[in-house]
Amino acid sequence: MTKVEFLNALKEKLAGLPEKDIEERLSFYEEMIDDRMDEGKTEEEAVADIGSVDDVVYDIAQDVPLTKLVKEKIKPKRSLKAWEIVLLILGFPLWFPLALVGLILCLVAYLLFWILVIVVYTVEGSLVIGSFGGVIIFFAYLFNGTFYLVPLGASLIMGAAAIFLFFGCKAITIGTVKLHKKIFTSIKAKIIKKGAN
Repeated sequence: MTKVEFLNALKEKLAGLPEKDIEERLSFYEEMIDDRMDEGKTEEEAVADIGSVDDVVYDIAQDVPLTKLVKEKIKPKRSLKAWEIVLLILGFPLWFPLALVGLILCLVAYLLFWILVIVVYTVEGSLVIGSFGGVIIFFAYLFNGTFYLVPLGASLIMGAAAIFLFFGCKAITIGTVKLHKKIFTSIKAKIIKKGAN
């Protein structure tokens, strides 16, 4: 693929970005290709070093905030006509509740995404509190003159489980954050590419 073909394909796939951002990205990648060619690579080798256009779009999507893409997507390309405004007003009782339900469903889906992390940390907190509670109960019995080992044993078991679960909490949190970032980057890449359609 030549530099011109690469840049044209990239420009087409970045259509969901604001025009200023597209020009900045294109000049960045054009300069990157030129630098590689100055190092002695052929035009095709320089373009191949950068990667596929889809990979570049995915990398760009990681840097672009979702709010910027949504603003660009919903920004009207032309002003609304009078009859369109009337239809929006008359259709408000229909489209507003549907939009609200859609927003609530998106929020619920987002919360469900994090529910496993919340549950694991809740269990971790319960084990830690139970462990301290068992020690307190053991000493309360001890000060009353009763030597009762069950709370101390339960406390030790819950403390060990809390320590063990801590590593699980850390792994689940890191995995969820990575998955979250990957999903949102994919969504942003699709929004960017959809602008080309």
